[in-house]
Amino acid sequence: MKFQVLDILPHLTNPVSGRQVRTDERFAQALTSARYAEEFGYDAVALGERHAGPFLSSGVTVLLGAIAATTSRVRIQTGVSVLSIHDPLRVAEDYATVDQLSRGRLELVIGKGNELRQLPMFGIENGDQWDALAEKYELLRRLWREENVTWEGRFRGPLKDVTSLPRPFAGAPRIWHGSATTATSAELAAKWGDPLFSANAIQPRDKYTVLIERYRQQYAEHGHDPRLAFVAAGAGFLYVADTTQEAREAFGPTYEKMVAFFNQPGNHTPGNAMTFATIDDAIARGPVLVGSPQQIAEKILWWHEAFRHDLQSFSLPTMLPHEQQLEMLERFAGEVVPVVRKAAPTTLWTDADPYGGRPAAYGRTAPDAADRAKI
Repeated sequence: MKFQVLDILPHLTNPVSGRQVRTDERFAQALTSARYAEEFGYDAVALGERHAGPFLSSGVTVLLGAIAATTSRVRIQTGVSVLSIHDPLRVAEDYATVDQLSRGRLELVIGKGNELRQLPMFGIENGDQWDALAEKYELLRRLWREENVTWEGRFRGPLKDVTSLPRPFAGAPRIWHGSATTATSAELAAKWGDPLFSANAIQPRDKYTVLIERYRQQYAEHGHDPRLAFVAAGAGFLYVADTTQEAREAFGPTYEKMVAFFNQPGNHTPGNAMTFATIDDAIARGPVLVGSPQQIAEKILWWHEAFRHDLQSFSLPTMLPHEQQLEMLERFAGEVVPVVRKAAPTTLWTDADPYGGRPAAYGRTAPDAADRAKI
């Protein structure tokens, strides 16, 4: 199992303490957490992207560039990049810049986004986001794989003989497809032979199991090598304590008020309300990683029984003091990660993975990983 630390940069007042950090401090915390994640041995760090609601992740490429410049080995991902609302040419340029700064450590995770309010802000009609995502992804693939691209579509003006610059560091970066609840993104991933990133953050485990198994079936039906059908799974907030009861008592009030806020109309896509309203239900059956190190390791392996996933993502409880977050990050790395890695090995980012040696930090053994993967 590989591990990713995700921050979608929520900028919220702690519903229990009333505390909220300044914007500049929140950005500094995100960069510091990424550096510590590398120091503690995590495999990847990721930043989300939101353009509506109380989030500070609208300028995500700037922050990812800062992370690229201040780390050396950890892979850099998005979670997700909302391609449905963006110009693929600009996405190709911006993220190739991050890829060059990181010397090949970038892997993009794309999606249609989980905020309906951001669609009209970028001229996308509600209902068009799926078609926009599919069309824009096809163009992005071409821009990263070809020069002198001529193209015409529905959601942006035509291109003639366009070569996006800078070029990526070592061929096209890997692109994952993020899916919160629907099969559309999973189908797009299977069509193109790309990995799937399941949110695993809202619904019960069984619903994500169906989504992932359908993805693997379609992936094979499209003729792709099933060994490269990598799957990632998200999680809710992390809270580590000596005992699960201690974690429950400390984090429960904050969690339950956060769920009440998220489930208000306008704060989520209709149909995507969080299912687990109480901390007890969330610990027992839901997506949170709240408890003792043993309880958390068992929870991840319980997911792995169903998902057989390769990458586990989680988010720090960013409404808590940052020093406390870093303590949990270190403890998770020391007491949870080794247990799960041993019980759930993966070939992701190893020599068996065409993208394993793409970054300079890992030997740059693949001058064009996308070509080696034949996708």
